[in-house]
Amino acid sequence: MTNAIIRRVIILGAIAIATLLAVQTYWVLLTYDLQEREFNRKVYQALLDTAHKLSFTASPAFTLPSQNLIVQPYSNYYVVNINNQFKAGDLEHYLGESLESQGLKEDFHYGIFDCSSNQMVAGKIIRFADKSGFIYSDNAAVPTALPALNDADFIYYFGVRFPDKNANLLSNMWIVVVFSLLMLLTIAFFIYSMGVILRQKQLSELQRDFINNMTHEFKTPISTINISTDVFLQSSTIKTDLRLSRYAKIIKEQVMRLNTQVEKVLQLAKIEKDNLELNKEKVDLEELINNLSPSLELKAGEKSGIIQLHLGTPHPIIMADQLHLTNILHNLVDNAVKYSRNDVPPEIIIALFKSKKGVTLKVSDNGLGISKEHQKRVFEKFYRVSTGNVHNVKGFGLGLFYVKEICKQHGWGLNLTSDPGKGTSVEIIFPIE
Repeated sequence: MTNAIIRRVIILGAIAIATLLAVQTYWVLLTYDLQEREFNRKVYQALLDTAHKLSFTASPAFTLPSQNLIVQPYSNYYVVNINNQFKAGDLEHYLGESLESQGLKEDFHYGIFDCSSNQMVAGKIIRFADKSGFIYSDNAAVPTALPALNDADFIYYFGVRFPDKNANLLSNMWIVVVFSLLMLLTIAFFIYSMGVILRQKQLSELQRDFINNMTHEFKTPISTINISTDVFLQSSTIKTDLRLSRYAKIIKEQVMRLNTQVEKVLQLAKIEKDNLELNKEKVDLEELINNLSPSLELKAGEKSGIIQLHLGTPHPIIMADQLHLTNILHNLVDNAVKYSRNDVPPEIIIALFKSKKGVTLKVSDNGLGISKEHQKRVFEKFYRVSTGNVHNVKGFGLGLFYVKEICKQHGWGLNLTSDPGKGTSVEIIFPIE
């Protein structure tokens, strides 16, 4: 995953998180506001009913003030202006009755203003029980007195406070609260995942830098050994000694093989860093394959194999980097030889034909084949099939990964089909320019 992709993921994730938080906060506040409005409406109606009952049952009956009958100094504290004397027992009874009729099952604390002391006289906390309704016990705890109003128009009044209002409103919003917590958990998981991805990317970059530095360091000794081997092979003394000549050729072959693997790692490093520069030019596929066939036949000859060319499309011209296209053909043939069966010599067919999407290059073999569970992963970096005798094959698991990346860089199609024990076919689809 490149730095640009990670930056985009982080930016888009941050925008998504901010949007989710904004929307969720809006809905929580809106739901709470609606709950509070409904609560206030019920309380106002219950207090209004209580005031009317007090005025009707008083002896003599009195008239309630037309304005400022109910005020709300605090969110959970309500004051009712009776403007006449009333009995505390009647207030307590009517309050419970009116609140219960409105469906308010809230514990409340009431107080009555005392004109002589200009203070609120604390009443009891009236608690609600599910079975018996409001409990009016004489030994209920007496809380701190409620605050009085500094208003000349309020002479005879009482106050009611709901101490658990906010908690009860939130409990009524439990679904919203649960979804909010789930959203916060999701956001926390996303942040944790991004942290893990960043740490893994850092470790991957360290590993990649180490491999790149190591392969670069290998280039110098490989070049030195290669030059020294050429000197040995040109020596008349070595040429006359068959044993030394054979060993010198083995050293040469192994050095060239090691150099190929190092070059492959360096090329893949450039691909991963998006530093690979393709030198695209017009390439005649038929001519390229014919020119490569002698070297490809040498590869197949290592296991007494043969290569057949079925070039049904004459001289198709494509835009490609000839070096990388050549490497692709060598990789495919090299895989076909390495993964051949021990009892049958490798038979490799290189076919070229027209298809609906353009020109198709198909490399088929009669080798071991790949089971279905491994076919989707063979193009992954460093992945190697480890069934049967395949684990004895030398390599880094970079060949097909290199093929996939080069095809991706060029915009070519790539398909693989295989049957265990019957062979494998790889198709590369070139769009017609």
